[in-house]
Amino acid sequence: QVQFVESGGGLVQAGGSLRVSCVNSRIIFSSTAMGWYRQAPGKQRELVAGISSGGSTHYADSVKDRFTISRDNAKNTVSLQMNSLQPEATAIYSCNRDRSPSGSWGQGTQVTVSP
Repeated sequence: QVQFVESGGGLVQAGGSLRVSCVNSRIIFSSTAMGWYRQAPGKQRELVAGISSGGSTHYADSVKDRFTISRDNAKNTVSLQMNSLQPEATAIYSCNRDRSPSGSWGQGTQVTVSP
């Protein structure tokens, strides 16, 4: 069973920054496109950013130029650097395969942005 373990969330004031990370040791990580998703209260989960096995990235329009996704294949880790955070970014952030997530999700990590 695919297992993702997310970390790094927390509480930050508007305009601040956070970095979240995800590790997975049960997939062939280096050849897997990975993505960061978020789910805000009462809303559907949405794809925020993705990174291919070769390092190409894409972002949702709402986070473009403020969020940066990266990966470290040696550590089976994908990270999301989030800058200039706003309250609407408050959500649980989770990682999974990019655009075609597996049915197995980790617990995610809570990001809360106060006004």
